[in-house]
Amino acid sequence: MEETRWLTDEEQQVWRRLMHLVTVLPAALDGQLQRDAELTHFEYLVLAMLSETPGRSRRMSDLAGLVNGSQSRLSHLVGRLERRGLVHRERSTEDGRGSVAMLTDAGWAAVAAAAPGHVAQVRSLVLDPLTPEQIRQLGKSLAAMLGRIAPSDGCPESSGTC
Repeated sequence: MEETRWLTDEEQQVWRRLMHLVTVLPAALDGQLQRDAELTHFEYLVLAMLSETPGRSRRMSDLAGLVNGSQSRLSHLVGRLERRGLVHRERSTEDGRGSVAMLTDAGWAAVAAAAPGHVAQVRSLVLDPLTPEQIRQLGKSLAAMLGRIAPSDGCPESSGTC
């Protein structure tokens, strides 16, 4: 049996800061989007991923993977977005088996209107406190951690959707 590799004081401090960040950052992003755009962060993420896809449509199963959500959760969310006129869902024309979510013109307008405030919030909370070198190092650190946690995601550093 291996001996436990306890965290050093410095490692413990870093770990606790990371845990605190992953707890408070989503709430801060969600709060800004709800206040300014009447969207949750997850709704915004779905709309943004569709807006960045050629044809503004994507198979639901692919979209679930992109936004790191279960197909069930995504289906419920897309249903809500459909009722608001932001997304339309239809059967896949490729094989007729799966569903495809398509961004409507109203959905495009909503994500385009929400994006400037969201980007400003991301800059303010995450990027502005860091130097360019710290941002580069953070990117490398996150890629290393994600490589351990989700290596099959195949998230190249140049990809904008990771």
